[in-house]
Amino acid sequence: MHVKAPEKHGLDPARLNRIDGFLKERYLDTGRLPHAQILISRDNEIVHFSSQGAAREGSDKAIDEGSIFRIASMTKPITSIAFMMLVEEGKVAVDTPVADILPEFRNVGVYNGGGAGLPFVTKAPAEPMRMLDLLRHTSGLTYGFQYRSNIDAAYRTQKSNAGPVENWYGEADLDRFVDELGQLPLEFSPGSAWNYSVSTDVLGAVVQRVSGMRLDRFFAEKIFAPLKMNDTAFMVPADKADRLTDCYMFAGPAGRVMYDRGETSMYLQSPKLLSGGGGLVSTALDYHRFCLMLGNGGELDGARIVGRKTIELMTMNHLPNRSDLSTMSQSLFSETQNGGVGFGLGFAVTQDVARAMIPGSPGEFYWGGMFTTAFFVDPVEKLHMVFMTQLSPSMLYPIRRELKTLIYSALT
Repeated sequence: MHVKAPEKHGLDPARLNRIDGFLKERYLDTGRLPHAQILISRDNEIVHFSSQGAAREGSDKAIDEGSIFRIASMTKPITSIAFMMLVEEGKVAVDTPVADILPEFRNVGVYNGGGAGLPFVTKAPAEPMRMLDLLRHTSGLTYGFQYRSNIDAAYRTQKSNAGPVENWYGEADLDRFVDELGQLPLEFSPGSAWNYSVSTDVLGAVVQRVSGMRLDRFFAEKIFAPLKMNDTAFMVPADKADRLTDCYMFAGPAGRVMYDRGETSMYLQSPKLLSGGGGLVSTALDYHRFCLMLGNGGELDGARIVGRKTIELMTMNHLPNRSDLSTMSQSLFSETQNGGVGFGLGFAVTQDVARAMIPGSPGEFYWGGMFTTAFFVDPVEKLHMVFMTQLSPSMLYPIRRELKTLIYSALT
């Protein structure tokens, strides 16, 4: 890895370096985070890379460029790209009804009462669920961990639910997941609201059905190999097992506790249910290459993954009436800070920088994972960031907004 002089790419080195001090003082010395790694790129060059903190509990070995992290929902943009590759081949379209590919959803209704031990009452959706709704989370699906409705309560009773990591290693595969999901009501009629959900897991099932390839094989052959993302996969192979970091969760008064120990991790075995919504592990350098491809209009080092106009389409705001997350979200991401933030085909997209209340550019797109990993790509400034750590839940601290503020403050 070659880190180029930031001043030659319009960044103040002293201001970039204070990011490391900020992370150490606020998050590492206080024990809030176990470790932190940040990669900043401008003009297709890495201009800042730093790693701090131990890779594993009780070890002096620090995280480094070879460290492997669970990227959770940063899997979603990769699944979305995979789907758009099939769109470009004419095998499916953004406006294709989901039931055309997954007939399990043919008779799905919208919640109209019941639950909590009583039979569900449903009504017909006003519009069919389309691939667009899966890509932008307006499908009416939900996540069981939201604890806000009788529908997500029903998700929690299903062993095929793609939300909990533990369920990936049971008996259910993507086909069973889709079959069971199609028997539950939607929370709302597709297109009428926004709700963070298993939509991208369903999209992964679409990729499998349309391509005729298992999702892990499709990713490996069509995306990871061409982009040389050699450490990104649904599991960590034995010869890389020592590079997988420990992963923690916040447990209230107990603070940070171990969630998944690297040495004995679930991720060292192959999952039965391939979660296109959250199942991948990766490295900062691998995800950097994915971001380079996105920023370059779908191509990297001669390997074209999708076309330039496809990337343009994916990074437009696709919410109805050009709305934003704070207006349309049913639960998560409804905060005021998400005013001016739209959603594209797999990414959140900044529309109104002033309403977002942190520096940025219109058209900047981003997402993160539940273990507090994050990335953003700013095509205007030719700038992107990849941040890695391992602590759930991701919304515990405002670190993503803080990092964006610090990075943009370094632009000269």
